[in-house]
Amino acid sequence: MADVLAGLPGDPGAQLAVHVDGRLVVDLWTAAAGDGDALTGVFSAGKGAVYLVIARLVDDGVLELDRRVAEYWPAFPLPRLTLRDLLAHRSGLIGVDGGFTPDELLDDRAVAARLLHQAPYWEPGTAYGYHAFTIGAVLGEVVWHATGRTLQKLFFDLIRSPFGVDVFLGGPDESRYRPVLPAADTTVIPPRSLTAVAFNRNAHPPTDIVEWINTPVVRARGPVSGAAVASARGLAAMYAAALWGTGGRAPLVDRHTLAEFAARTSDGFDRVTGERNHFGLGFEIQHLRYPGLSETAFGHSGVSGTHALADPSRGLVIAYTRQRCTYPGGAAREVGPLVAAVLGATR
Repeated sequence: MADVLAGLPGDPGAQLAVHVDGRLVVDLWTAAAGDGDALTGVFSAGKGAVYLVIARLVDDGVLELDRRVAEYWPAFPLPRLTLRDLLAHRSGLIGVDGGFTPDELLDDRAVAARLLHQAPYWEPGTAYGYHAFTIGAVLGEVVWHATGRTLQKLFFDLIRSPFGVDVFLGGPDESRYRPVLPAADTTVIPPRSLTAVAFNRNAHPPTDIVEWINTPVVRARGPVSGAAVASARGLAAMYAAALWGTGGRAPLVDRHTLAEFAARTSDGFDRVTGERNHFGLGFEIQHLRYPGLSETAFGHSGVSGTHALADPSRGLVIAYTRQRCTYPGGAAREVGPLVAAVLGATR
């Protein structure tokens, strides 16, 4: 880790945790990170928590991937869109004209309510683009109507409480929180672009995501699309719980369900990021990004540079957090060499 990070312009405040076959074998951090217990904003890396909850509900028969979203949430404005298409970032509801207000971004249900009156930004199901701020809100409505509980409550009940993972969708231990630091270089996003819509840069004023996650009320409320707070240990433990279970508990999700969520579903040109991306059901596909991982690998990055992933076939979980933001680049450039180093050490 020290060799990989030595090429960076400064200490990014990083943590690295690795599980092999259910055992924590790497637990490292840099000086600026403080220690392995420190928490920071991990943004969309926390979407992995949401998708694990959805996968568990599919396991339990509460949700069905090929049912229409409107069957769960009758007010949903796209009557033919399935839950599978929603998870694959195909709805076109990436944001709203004029952007969300700060108060709306605090409340997943308020975001969902705004989307009821928004025309999609492309024909639903015909293309895909990253739904940065909206996918959690829509999934939250599906879950609320199916279970009577919020995604935050289900995450606590199914994952955080029983497995004791240091991942928070609301209500983190503020005494351990270390602020996210702004990126050294910033990229101007054209305000009329789909990227601006998806990241709420079309709002007045545009959302500053670093300022947003560093606001205590945002962390306390924990809107699920992007306000997760965690440590690398916590993210790694969460994926370990999904694959193997911990503390004598069975794995959180059946391996066949995990395989379905990890299978490539949306591929090619991402209308939001403008990049060639690869999504399964919610999760980012990993083996095309990091050679050496198996086709079963899945996970999610965040704009701070954080990345957490699991590879069931290799019996491997890797979680990396950093406090210095890399927005808008997603996973930091050092993640690839770190993954390669872990793969080299575990072959």
